[in-house]
Amino acid sequence: MKPTLKTFAVAACFLIFAAGSGARERVPPQTYGRVIIGNHSAGAGLAPVVFDHWLHRARYTCRLCHVDIGFSMKAGATNITAATNRQGFHCGACHDGKRRYDGKIIFASCTESPVGKEALCDRCHAWRKNIAHENDFKAFAEKLPKDVFGNGISWEAAEKSGQVRPLDFLEGVSLKRPALKAQKDVSIEANVTWISDVVFSHKKHAVWNGCEVCHPDIFPIKRGEKKYTMLEIDEGEYCGVCHGKVAFPLASCEKCHTRPTF
Repeated sequence: MKPTLKTFAVAACFLIFAAGSGARERVPPQTYGRVIIGNHSAGAGLAPVVFDHWLHRARYTCRLCHVDIGFSMKAGATNITAATNRQGFHCGACHDGKRRYDGKIIFASCTESPVGKEALCDRCHAWRKNIAHENDFKAFAEKLPKDVFGNGISWEAAEKSGQVRPLDFLEGVSLKRPALKAQKDVSIEANVTWISDVVFSHKKHAVWNGCEVCHPDIFPIKRGEKKYTMLEIDEGEYCGVCHGKVAFPLASCEKCHTRPTF
C-alpha cells in the first residue's frame, strides 16, 4: 500500500513525542499500566507491591476505584498501609476475604494470620520476585480484541462486545447514583495543518470514568476555558493523566485525531 500524506503526518507526530522530554519507554504488554507501591513496604520488611491495572480494569471501572474507594490519580499520593487495608479501606475495600467476584472469594489483604503469612504477602508484595500468579496475562489477552500499543488489548472493543463487563458499584462503599445523561461528542481543534482535529467521546469515557474522575480535577467543566497542548499531555497532564500510563498511549494518534483533513 502506497504511503499517504496522512501516514507521514502521523509518523512525524509519533517521532516528535518519542524524542520528547516526557517520552516513556515502551514496555512489555503485560507490564503496561503496572504500578509499584512501596511507601511503607521497606519499613515492614517486605518488597513493594506490584499492582497490574489490566487485571483490575477487566473487573472494575476506573471510577469505582478512584472515586468511590478513593485511590488518588497521582502516584504515591494514597497513603495505603496494612492498617487501612485491614480496616476495609483502599485495597481492603475488596480484598477482605469476604467479598466475591465471579463466585470466588477475593483473598484478604494484609492478613495478620501467622500461618503461611509470607506466601500470602508475596501475592501482592512481589516486586523483583519470581512469583507464579493465578491470573496469566497471555491467556487473558488472547481472547480479547487486539490493539497495537499499550498492553495490546482494545479495551473499548472488549467492553462494547461484552467480553469485559467492569463493575461500577461496590456494596457498602458506593452510593447509588442516577444514570448519567447522554453527552454529545466534543470537537477539539488541533490548530495545525498536518493532523486532524480531536473528536472526544463522552459516551466512551463515561463507561469507565463516569464524570467524577475527569471533572473538575483534571479538566474544567466549562468548554473552552483551557487550551491543551500535546507537550502538556505528554508530560502527564490532562489526557496524559491516563493515556500513556494506563489507557492507550499517545503513539495511537488516530484514535483521538479522527476528523479527516486530507
